[in-house]
Amino acid sequence: MTGIICSGFGGQGVLTMGLILANTAMLAGNEVTWIPSYGAEMRGGTANCSIKISDEPIASPYVNKIDVLIAMNEPSLKKFENDVVPGGMIIVNTSIVKEKVSRNDVKVVEINANDIAATLNNLRAVNLIVLGTFVGATGVLTKDDMSNGIVKYFEKKKIDNTLNLKAYEEGFAIGEAQKG
Repeated sequence: MTGIICSGFGGQGVLTMGLILANTAMLAGNEVTWIPSYGAEMRGGTANCSIKISDEPIASPYVNKIDVLIAMNEPSLKKFENDVVPGGMIIVNTSIVKEKVSRNDVKVVEINANDIAATLNNLRAVNLIVLGTFVGATGVLTKDDMSNGIVKYFEKKKIDNTLNLKAYEEGFAIGEAQKG
C-alpha cells in the first residue's frame, strides 16, 4: 500500500492531480481512496488530498503513513515533511519551494515545475509535470497507464491532450532520472 499526500495552494491543481492519480490507479486494477481537504479557501488558500493505492482492500481511507509527499509550496513542506515515513519520498516543486528538505532519511526529488510549464507555454500544466515526476520516480503506476489516465480525464472535459501529455512526459523523464 502506498500513502500519498498532494499539497499546495488552491489553484495549483493539487486536487486534480490527486484525482487523476486515483482514477488512473483504479483503472489499472488497484484499490484506491482519494480524500480532498480544503476549507473555505478559494484560489490561493491551502489545499491537499490523500490518496491510497493498494493491490489489496483498503481498511481505512485515512493516510496515517505518508510514503510520498508532493509539496507544491513551502507551507505544505512544513506541514507534512515530518510525517513522511523514513525511507519515503518527498517531491518538491523547487520553482516555488526555496526551503530545503531538512531530513536525510527520505528520498528528495526536486522539480522546477513552474519553470518547465513556462517553457512549454502551458502554465496550467504544473500539476501534470509533477504527476509525471511522481510516476517516473516511484513506479507506482506505469508510464502508459498514467498517460491513458490523463487522456481519459481530459477527454471528459473536451480538452486537447497534446500539451498535457507533453507536460506529463517532461515530468516523467525528470522523475525517472531521480528514481530511488
